[in-house]
This record gives sequence, C-alpha cells and structure tokens, in this order.
Amino acid sequence: MKKRAFIGISIMMILTLVLSACGSSQKKQEDAGASSSDPNKPAALTVFAPQNVGIENLDVNKLSKYIEEKLNIKFNWNTVPDAAFGDKKLLLLASGDYPAVIMNAGISKADQIKYGQQGAFLPLNDLIDEYAPNIKQAMESVSYLKQGMVAPDGNIYAIPKLNECLHCTYGQRMWINTDWLKKLGLTMPATTDEFYNVLKAFKEKDPNGNGKADEVPFTTSTSDNVWGGGVDTFLMNAFIYDNGTDYLTVKDGKVMFAPAQAEWKEGLKYLRKLFAEGLMDKGVFTQNNDAVKQMANKPDAEVGAVGYALISSVFAVDDSHPRHKDYDVVPPLKGPDGVQLAGYSVGAGDGQFVITNKASKEQQIAAIKLANFLWSEEGTVMQSWGFEGEGWKKADSSQLDYNGKQAKYEVVSKPASASGETKPDDYWWQLGTMQMLNSIRESFVAPADPLGNGAYEYRLWLAAKKYEPFAKPEVVYPSDTFVDPADALTVAQMQKTLSDYVKSNLAQFVTGNKDIDKDWDSYLAGFKGLQLEQYLAIYQKALKQ
Repeated sequence: MKKRAFIGISIMMILTLVLSACGSSQKKQEDAGASSSDPNKPAALTVFAPQNVGIENLDVNKLSKYIEEKLNIKFNWNTVPDAAFGDKKLLLLASGDYPAVIMNAGISKADQIKYGQQGAFLPLNDLIDEYAPNIKQAMESVSYLKQGMVAPDGNIYAIPKLNECLHCTYGQRMWINTDWLKKLGLTMPATTDEFYNVLKAFKEKDPNGNGKADEVPFTTSTSDNVWGGGVDTFLMNAFIYDNGTDYLTVKDGKVMFAPAQAEWKEGLKYLRKLFAEGLMDKGVFTQNNDAVKQMANKPDAEVGAVGYALISSVFAVDDSHPRHKDYDVVPPLKGPDGVQLAGYSVGAGDGQFVITNKASKEQQIAAIKLANFLWSEEGTVMQSWGFEGEGWKKADSSQLDYNGKQAKYEVVSKPASASGETKPDDYWWQLGTMQMLNSIRESFVAPADPLGNGAYEYRLWLAAKKYEPFAKPEVVYPSDTFVDPADALTVAQMQKTLSDYVKSNLAQFVTGNKDIDKDWDSYLAGFKGLQLEQYLAIYQKALKQ
C-alpha cells in the first residue's frame, strides 16, 4: 500500500509539473504574441523607449493607436524618462532582461558588433530583404547608408534614424552684421584677407554710430559646446579641413589628423593675428553662450560677426525681436593658398532600432514592418509633424517649395489652447527610426519672407545652400565607422584626450601664451605621447573593412 501510494503521489507530482510547465510555456507564448492560430489577432510587441516630455503617454498616443490599427500590432510600452534612458538601457542589456524591441537605442557601431555577435541583437538582413522594401530601397539610393549599417561581418544589427537636414550638414557657419556692412560701404567678405579688413573696419569706424569704440568685431564661445561654436570651426576651413570635433579627414585614402598638419599652423597664425589686434573678442575661450547673448543683445550695441551654426543661439528669431534680421551667413572664405572648404557632416549615425533575441518570429516580422512603415514618407511625416490637418496639410497647386517647384506639404500652425497650457503632442517626435530625406524637408511650402515668423528652417536652408558647393567629399565619421569592439574603449578615450589637447593648445597659441613658431615642434611631439599614430591606424583599418 505504501509503495502504491508513493507511486501515485509521484505520478501526481509529475503531472502537476508537466501541466505547470505547459501552462507557463503557454503563458510565455501568449505574452510574446507567438501564437499564430488566429491570423487576425494583433502581434504583441514589447518596446523599450524613452518618454519624451512632449508626449503625455505612448499607450494612448494618437500615432501609437494609428500604427497599431494599420499594422495589426499591439504595443506594450516600457518607458523611462529620456534623461535616464541610456543608463536603464545598459542595465537591461547587462542583465539579459530586455524586451523584443529597443527604440531610440543610441547603439554605437562597436556595441552593434558586440551585442550582435553575442546573439542579443538579431541580424536583420533577411527580415529587411523580405519585409522592409522602404529600408531596402534606401540602402541602394542613399549613398552613405549601407556603409553606416552593415557591420564588417556582413550583418545589420541595428537600423539608424536617417535624418537628413541641409543646414545640419553644413553646420559650421559665420553670421555677419550686414547692416554694418551697408553703413560702412563694405561687401560680403570672400577671402581671409577681406574678412580681416571687414573686422578692422567694424572696430575702427563706429558702425553702431554711438561715437564710442565699443564694437565687438567677432565673438563666439567654446566652453559650453554650442553647436558650431569655436574660433576655428569656420575660419580654419580656409587653411585645412576642420570638422571642429574629431578633426579627422581623408587624403588619397589615408586618414589624417588636421591639427597635426602644417596647414593648421598657418591657420593658427591667422587666428592669432585677429586676437592680437583686438578683432576677436577676448572672452572667446572662457565665456559661455549666455555671455555672448548678453553682449549681443544690449540695446545700444551689436556685434559684428558671430561664429555659431545657428543665429538663434544668440538672438530670438521672431518679428518682435528684429535684431536677428541684421545678420546673414558668410560663405566659406578662400585662404591664402586657395583652400575654401565647408564643414560637412552627414551619415547614418548610431543604431536606433534594435530587434533582440527575445522576439519570437512573429514579433520579428511585426517589428521590421513597424520600422519599414516609419521609413515610409507617410510614417516620417507623421512622426515629425503629426496628422494631416493638425501639424501639416497638402499644399495648394499655386504654392512653391524650397526649390521653386510645386510644393507637396504646408506646415499648419497649432492654435494655442484656451487655457494657455501646452497640449501634449499626438505624434512621436521622431521616436525610434525614420527616413527623413532632404527631399521631404524641401517639399514644404517656402515662406515668402525667410526672415519672418515661422520661416527659420527655410532661412537656414538658404544659408546652407551657400556652403554646399564647398563640401569636402573625403571625410571620416567616427559614428559611421565600424571599429573593432576590442578597440572601441581605447578609441573613445583617445578621441577625448586628443580633442582636449588640441583645444587647449589652440587657446594658448591664439592668445599668445604659446609662440606658434617656437612651440610648434613641442606641440607635435605631444601627439606621440597621446598615441595619435595608433588612433589613426585603428581608423585606417576600419576604413578598409
């Protein structure tokens, strides 16, 4: 009897365990949306994403609901505030407890290889080939996209956010006071010598008309990394290509470091001349952007030239604050040896849409279809401007776009709420991934007045067109280069150390704390200790992959 009872209990325990396991497995399949018995049932898609301040709740967001219905999926959002997203992402990946999809992932090229080869990120090649015609077509038509997506092992582990923007591509600009040019009978400078003469006239000929020698000919700031700021980011391109960040360029297939070249030395001498003669604001290396804004917005004074990507970094750009209308961009200057270049930045960038090994086959298909929709023109426009009639509308047949052709879209200004409170947006603020081409941006109606309210993007586009002919095609983009994961940390550390060294010496040479001729060899020797040769060799190897 005891034996029979023991056997009976054992059988019951085994059955219980089996049923429990089946139940657990079934629950996991239901949670993962893996069941395909009902083709009409939405595919459940768990997505980790940042919570943008402009979006109240992605669960009830109007665009979320639109996509769910269009693609027959059901989102299960896992969100954290944008500021905490990066740290939380790293914790999830380290723990192995991550969802099927990560959006706005910000995954570097090295980490794409790392997590891809570990199996955490799925190769997307076959999924793209079968279910994502928009992405597949873009990889053929967008010249730099394939290089920025395909890892050295041939796999695609992440989809970037393609966000073309002409004024972003040419972001190293100089803005000059055209009102002062007119008052002094001067023309827009075209060479470094002419720019010097204009600044000298600004300093000496009282263009603000107050009878005082209080004009600031040229100012900028470097301390708080305002986009396009710095004394070298525009002016050095008349001597040698300078992207203002990592300083890498390519000549005849060889990766070069601009600040270690003889041409950089000549550029330093020009900058030193401007500083020594009081044509450059003495605070350019120490002041923050707030100081520049305060200086430039004094009621009884203006500044002659400002070295920033955006004039809005200094002035409000609306009709109630008209001072911004006195400024226009200086086209790239020609240097003494005929060099005339525009800072150039375009590429795929980091991976922003990742499908992990937690995704079932059904989820993988649903996820890649989601990415494909976001890469459609419809998806990109809806992500960026919202719904038709709310953020944009179709242009009339009489309206022209940026290029003077029949316009396709017109931006709709959102009416203010009765309470005066800002209403949360019904779209995604470019969350995750998209294919924003210049052709989409340029298909909107061109404002009649580029300096008027609501016309700022068009004004920046017109400014960028003056820089476009001077682009340098051979450039290196670290964010678009697949570096060996074993070298990634070393390269990141080297890049910061080298950049800090260049900026420190730039300030010392320009202000006169170091003599450019006497201290140049010592400056070059410093690069050896910072392992510049190893740094360049890593990128040279990556460039040849």
